[in-house]
Amino acid sequence: MRPKRPAGPGGSSRSASSRRRGAAGRTYSAKARRAGQESAERGTRSRFVVGRIALAVVLVATGAKLVHVQGFQAAALSARAEQQRTTTIDIPAQRGSIVDRNGAKLAFSVETRTLWANLRLMRKNRAEAEKENPDSAESFDTRVAEIATFIARQVPDKTTEAELLEEFHDEDSSFTYLVDDVKPSVADRIVEKYPEIGFEKRARREYPAGEIGSNIVGFANWRMEEPDQSKHNIEGLAGLESARNAVLTGEPGRQVVNTEQGTDVVIPGTEREVQPAMPGSDLELTVDSDVQYNLQQMLSDYVAKARADGGSAVVLDSKTGEIYGLTSEKTLDPDDVDPDLMTEKAVTQPFEPGSVNKLVTAAGAIEDGVTEPGDVHRVPGSIKIADHTVRDAWDHGTQPFTTTGIFAKSSNVGTLMLAQELGPDRYMDLLKKFGLGSRTGAGLPGESPGYVPPRNQWSGTTFGNLPIGQGLSMTVLQMASMYQVIANDGVRVEPRVVAATRTPDGGRVAEPEPDRTRVVSAQTAGSVRNMLRATTQDGDVYESGTAPQAAIEGYQISGKTGTGQQIDPQTGAYSNELYNITFAGILPADDPRFVVGIRLDAPDTTLPAGSSAAPLFKQVSSYLAQRYEIPLSDEQAPVVPLIRRQ
Repeated sequence: MRPKRPAGPGGSSRSASSRRRGAAGRTYSAKARRAGQESAERGTRSRFVVGRIALAVVLVATGAKLVHVQGFQAAALSARAEQQRTTTIDIPAQRGSIVDRNGAKLAFSVETRTLWANLRLMRKNRAEAEKENPDSAESFDTRVAEIATFIARQVPDKTTEAELLEEFHDEDSSFTYLVDDVKPSVADRIVEKYPEIGFEKRARREYPAGEIGSNIVGFANWRMEEPDQSKHNIEGLAGLESARNAVLTGEPGRQVVNTEQGTDVVIPGTEREVQPAMPGSDLELTVDSDVQYNLQQMLSDYVAKARADGGSAVVLDSKTGEIYGLTSEKTLDPDDVDPDLMTEKAVTQPFEPGSVNKLVTAAGAIEDGVTEPGDVHRVPGSIKIADHTVRDAWDHGTQPFTTTGIFAKSSNVGTLMLAQELGPDRYMDLLKKFGLGSRTGAGLPGESPGYVPPRNQWSGTTFGNLPIGQGLSMTVLQMASMYQVIANDGVRVEPRVVAATRTPDGGRVAEPEPDRTRVVSAQTAGSVRNMLRATTQDGDVYESGTAPQAAIEGYQISGKTGTGQQIDPQTGAYSNELYNITFAGILPADDPRFVVGIRLDAPDTTLPAGSSAAPLFKQVSSYLAQRYEIPLSDEQAPVVPLIRRQ
């Protein structure tokens, strides 16, 4: 309790003057307060007005900017935004088929699908769903487990549930391919049930004939172009699949997809086709797959019987140069590719042919009038060319060989005697016309031109080697092409393996006509064919040719054997143990239909099969005669003397 102050005079606590001063003070204080309040209210009103003005200015500016953006920049900004979220990708074109001359398919494509998952988007969507509804939302782990189970059941031969889960839970990946080679109907079923899964259109290349003709056809496979995963297609990697890839491929289509901003990861279900793909054209080959199969089997078996390191063979149409069959002892397996077999040795591996090359001298000598088939020549057992002595394969003194006998009995000495009369320049001209030293133009990748030494580089002994098939090289296809000249009345027709292309609309476009070269006259070709019939004669020493094993009953056969020394890889000199054993022949000689060329690589020459390829020629030619019902010859070839009896 506050204490009372003592009273002043009159018994009151304050005087009258004091009361007046107090009343006046109270009056002044009230006025002051009212004045302060009024001033504050005026300040507040001023600030409010200023704020309203500022806000109005901002709103006006914003509205003007919005009008500008919407009115003048809308199209540009929309296009920029669209570019940021869309990507154009290729739609693979259906690859063309490869068929043989009878329409049998050797290669074709089957449409498939490859499933993929956008893991980043799946994780994001699952996380947002769990955040919005934590009690009932399905977790990422639960969802992918369900998807993995379903996909594994749909394609049990392609993947497993465990493999799929491993892909789904790869924390380092934002995108992954899940399964290849899925049937389109199965892929549609999976994507319809689980929209977060997408697929790409692809194709599986099928080779229904397996290894039949595989070294000609080659193979193709998927190739992804990095780093742009949107560009991919089947690409030919060997054989005609590679050489004619542009024709087979067609034109890819175009598809627009939405992608996550800043990435190339596709958002499932956003694909829109804008341009359809154009299928590739089919290739129609000259090859007969039945001939090819039998040629492969016969050659492979014979190589094994001869214990050879390898071998090659070819069958040509004598008139058109079309390749009916061409193979080596080992063929490519399209399902298990061996890189060493990706090219065909019959066109890529040249060799020194030996005596089959004596055909050039025979044709030139007859063409230029150096000799006639029945002329007799005194042929010694050896001949010296510069500082090099050449001998025949058997010892003999000087003997009266006929011109026919020189070639039917394969006399090195007699051949060189005729070649010298022909002359080196004319001989070189004939080598070129027969196609040696140049690629045949057959259309197979990796083809070798072989080797013929340039004329200005010949030494004194060069002309002692070339006419007997040493010092130059050729492929089996080139060798057969030489004999096609003689079978075709002296005209060389460029060999070929592709007959035509078949366009997607069903049209057939034949290949350009092959080049033709007149090498010798028809009369000369006929004379040489008749001379070489004696190669298959059987009789005594005066009448027996080098290959009676090549004779086929009822048919006239022309042909020539060859034994060419190989280079010893250890010494770099000609080997006395390693040989190329060759045979080239015409079926039938009186009305040519086919030419067959064979090479055995380093066979065991102590074995009957290793010392001659004539039996294999007979086997192949007998099959051809049966398959194509070739008429029997009108008459048996006459037996002619090869060495005149003393």
